[in-house]
Amino acid sequence: MTQRPATPLPPPKERRRLREAAALTQAQLASRVGVSRETVRAWESGRTTPRGRRRDAYATLLAQLAQPVPSGPAPEGAPAPAPAPAPAPAPVTTELPATAPVVIAPPDSAATHPVLTPGQNTREKEPEQGDEPERGPALLPAVSAPAGVAAPLTPAEAFDALYAFCAPALVRQAYLLTGRRELARESVERAFQLAWQRWPEVAVDRDPAGWVRAAAYEYALSPWHCFRPRYRHPEPPPADASDRALLDVLLALPPPYRRTLVLYDGVGLGLPETAAETEASTPAAANRLLHAREAVAERLPELSDPAVLHQRLAELASAERLRAARPPAVRGGSERRARFWTRAAIAFTVALIGATALTLRTAPTRYEPPVPPGETVRGVPPRAAPGPLSERELELRAKLREEMVNGPERLVPEPE
Repeated sequence: MTQRPATPLPPPKERRRLREAAALTQAQLASRVGVSRETVRAWESGRTTPRGRRRDAYATLLAQLAQPVPSGPAPEGAPAPAPAPAPAPAPVTTELPATAPVVIAPPDSAATHPVLTPGQNTREKEPEQGDEPERGPALLPAVSAPAGVAAPLTPAEAFDALYAFCAPALVRQAYLLTGRRELARESVERAFQLAWQRWPEVAVDRDPAGWVRAAAYEYALSPWHCFRPRYRHPEPPPADASDRALLDVLLALPPPYRRTLVLYDGVGLGLPETAAETEASTPAAANRLLHAREAVAERLPELSDPAVLHQRLAELASAERLRAARPPAVRGGSERRARFWTRAAIAFTVALIGATALTLRTAPTRYEPPVPPGETVRGVPPRAAPGPLSERELELRAKLREEMVNGPERLVPEPE
């Protein structure tokens, strides 16, 4: 039994060139071959190689794309080539897609609170990935372009679009978490500054709005703010008595319970999404939500209904005039902060290298034990210095010289 040889395929770079020359996206080519877009991307990058029937279909399609298109009219009697299917034009839209962040508002209060326009749960239905991976996140709005082609946004434009859409709602959500207006604005600005520093990572995230929201919540609920002088004293409470009571109840909750309540009953996330964002299990998030609702209903019985609580949270968030900074100011602050820490790291490294070099230069090359201080020794007679012989010693020396020397020759001293 003989094995049929594998169908030859062009190199990975040639595969991608043929697809782009035919104006086909990875998703369109994947649908024609019968595979997923990630599989086509792996084939074009060379990480994997198709096998079996998929290899034959992929090789046949690439061979069709490699055939030149005849410019002149076809000769008589020759069959007309089958026209290649035209790629679907990329949609051009000026609206934010469904992956935009959810803001705090009840589903039926759009007319009452136009500032907090509600949105559906962004994580229940994942949007289809765009046809052009170079565009970055799929939630960013596209700008109009001629001939029905969506023009890619620059990183600054994409960041400004995300900030303009998310920042107003995030400031109000951070106010519900902290009860401080200035801290709410600062939390959102720091979160977006961090997002601009890590923009390559945030731009390709499946939910950039959720990434920024998680960063803002973490900064807003940090326990270290109590040591800052500007946040040691409470801010003026809301003017309405019911708003003050609701805000006091929220601030009395533990931070994890407060965050879970705001995400589920305020933002409108599902229970699994809330558990994932709070880094807890789904049963733990459900218990936190139930205890938070019980604490709120105990002090405010009229808010025992989740729908009423949702509406009151939206009203409390929209009652305060909370405005975020402009996107260019946030990007500029992020860049200045990055430059400062970069220069500080360089200065610290240079100082460490200089201190090490100085130490190596001035350190001794061998060990020199220290000289101990002198101590008085008792019980030992002092050492006598050489001096003149006494009379007894003189007599003994004379006697030894006069006597005869007896004993072996090797022991007898010879006179010099």
